[in-house]
Amino acid sequence: LSEEKGIPVQWSPELNIAWKAPLPGLGTSTPILLGERIFLTSQIGDGPFEQRGRDFENSNVTPRKSGERAKVEFVVHTFARADGRRLWEHRFDAEGDLNPVHMKHNLASPSCVTDGERVYAWFGTGQLLAFSPDGKLLWERNLARDYGPFQILWGHGSSPAIYKDSLILLCDHQGAAYVLAVEKRTGKTRWKADRGKDRRSYSTPFVINGPRGDELIVNSTERIDALDPSTGELLWHVGEPNRVPIAMPVFHNGVLYATRGYNSGPYMAVKPGGRGDVSRTHVEWLVKTGAPYVSSLLYYQGLIYMANEMGIASAVDAVDGRTLWRERLSGVFSASPVVADGK
Repeated sequence: LSEEKGIPVQWSPELNIAWKAPLPGLGTSTPILLGERIFLTSQIGDGPFEQRGRDFENSNVTPRKSGERAKVEFVVHTFARADGRRLWEHRFDAEGDLNPVHMKHNLASPSCVTDGERVYAWFGTGQLLAFSPDGKLLWERNLARDYGPFQILWGHGSSPAIYKDSLILLCDHQGAAYVLAVEKRTGKTRWKADRGKDRRSYSTPFVINGPRGDELIVNSTERIDALDPSTGELLWHVGEPNRVPIAMPVFHNGVLYATRGYNSGPYMAVKPGGRGDVSRTHVEWLVKTGAPYVSSLLYYQGLIYMANEMGIASAVDAVDGRTLWRERLSGVFSASPVVADGK
């Protein structure tokens, strides 16, 4: 949700473009703002990609080169918000064996986050770095080296989350699944919650204020979990297993709205604050099919908006989950919807 007004509704290579800046490499991280600076990441050089499954049948996407280690570099970029001038960049080599990724992204998918004092960048190899806004490297870690390889089908996608003095990192991977909290100032481990093996998640963890305290929401293959963000202790869980959870939940007025993702999966409204399995006690409503595969839900003025990979947009009543309208648009969508200026 944005408070901005006067947002344009049309763009082209010439129309409503304030500035353009060349970006070395490729990446799907979302740019973030800190004051008058823009931070984002990219990957230079090709690693292996995973080409299998229904996503690739009859695809008109030109595959990238695969299988060549060559030299893969990661880049943290900083641009001036006013005119797109490059202010600084930090390049470094990818470490360890490169995990095959989905052709729609690479190992530079996690978005940077900031607490206003530092900017944190995370990559699909497990490499984690903290910078001052003016580009000084404050600390770095390699979680794959510390806790085992980052092995997840199609590559890592989760971004970091900030909670008080901690940076929280979701590492639900096939080898070892865990949630890790590190100190923001030093990168030292604060707590680690082991979650077994063979879990997968591409979603970013999300802290909400529940009726009994803060809760860290994790959308993963087995279910949706709520953890204590100060300790990693499991508080409650809900939902059936789902193969590819990608989307983040949205929280409004004491209700958590969540989609499980993958191939028109379920979506639901859940009251936080429970303990144990809350499937029969805290679920306000549940729709068993129709959620987007990749993109997250948007709550706005009592409605839940969705746009899926088949180019279909819909609006759902947040009170009971009833679909109010559904429309086919031109194009297909992996990005999540946003709202600004009543649009």
